[in-house]
Amino acid sequence: MVKSATVSFSLNSCCCCGYLLSNSRQWPQDLTKFTVATRSFRKYRVRLAVDVSGDKRDFIFFRNDLVRKRRLVVSAVEGRQPEGISDDEKLSIEGALESGPKFKTGGLQKRIVFGLGIGLSAAGIVLAGGWIYTITLAAAVFIGAREYFEMVSSRRIASGMAPPRFVSRACSVICCLMPILTLYYGNIDVSVTFGAFFVAVALILQRRSPRFAQLSSTMFGLFYCGYLPCFWVKLRCGLAAPALNTRSAASWPILLGGPTLWTVGLVATLVSISSVIAADTFAFFGGKVFGRTPLTTVSPKKTWEGVLFGLGGCIATSILLSRILCWPTSALGSVAFGFLNFLGSLFGDLTESMIKRDAGVKDSGSLIPGHGGVLDRTDSYIFTGALAYAFVKTFLPLYGV
Repeated sequence: MVKSATVSFSLNSCCCCGYLLSNSRQWPQDLTKFTVATRSFRKYRVRLAVDVSGDKRDFIFFRNDLVRKRRLVVSAVEGRQPEGISDDEKLSIEGALESGPKFKTGGLQKRIVFGLGIGLSAAGIVLAGGWIYTITLAAAVFIGAREYFEMVSSRRIASGMAPPRFVSRACSVICCLMPILTLYYGNIDVSVTFGAFFVAVALILQRRSPRFAQLSSTMFGLFYCGYLPCFWVKLRCGLAAPALNTRSAASWPILLGGPTLWTVGLVATLVSISSVIAADTFAFFGGKVFGRTPLTTVSPKKTWEGVLFGLGGCIATSILLSRILCWPTSALGSVAFGFLNFLGSLFGDLTESMIKRDAGVKDSGSLIPGHGGVLDRTDSYIFTGALAYAFVKTFLPLYGV
């Protein structure tokens, strides 16, 4: 016999919890999103009776379900257990909902702390340049490639796309070697050609019948995880012309490299990375406060309002840093450089969101607390390096000096 009990509480207490629910069985059309703490509901089947303009509707959801809301009141929670729900359990449910903000605040604090730590470490590595910079990038590329092939191997991805395990592992190693070979040879042609040849031979000679879908997903992995990050090596280490107008160079300590450390590659890398960080930050907070119009179904949380704030923040940061570092010397070049950085960060983010959506995962990994995997943290930079390098080499006279 199934017994039930009713617990009344305000919907506002649900909205403050940091746990996201998904895959609801019934989707109300005119409601916005709210979340409910899951820890107290692991043993319950929960039914919400929601009052919409005086018309009551029931929405069934389970642990990790998503329901959308407006300013409504949840009138009942029904637990499905043979012995029903005791008074103490009712109180524990209400307490879990009311304590929701603690989870959200803790998650945000963790995200900020680890984000600052990563940012400061990345700044030191970029300033060091050379092999320190390249080997660190190669390590990140290897982890990102492993995350990519894990997502491609997901059961949610179309059947036949996942390459054999030995091929995916070998491709991850090749992607890792690409930045190192780029620094050593000065170009990317050798590593890309070798990687593509190896993939084609390995897939054709595998025991199972080779599939074109396997070739496509693996080649894209080489391009996305290996080839594109190499442009950050070419940008930082390949543009060795001195940044003659940068005031910081004249007073830079000899023990830290002296004035010769400040090259066009270093300044361009710092401006590009800072612009992407500003774009992500402004887009996040702008979308949170003013976001109303969805951008695309690939990433439902992104809004046009957030995009406009991100674009403004990215261009403003590019102009500000160009005035501080005196590179590039033209205002039009600063605006164009910021605009390209924003495009690269936006579509890099959307590309990874598309992959994760097809794979049915929220994060590419769990290596970085509060941020997910390496791809989750670096997706905005994958296309940006290539765009920044091409812009400096092609469109800036004398590399913008």
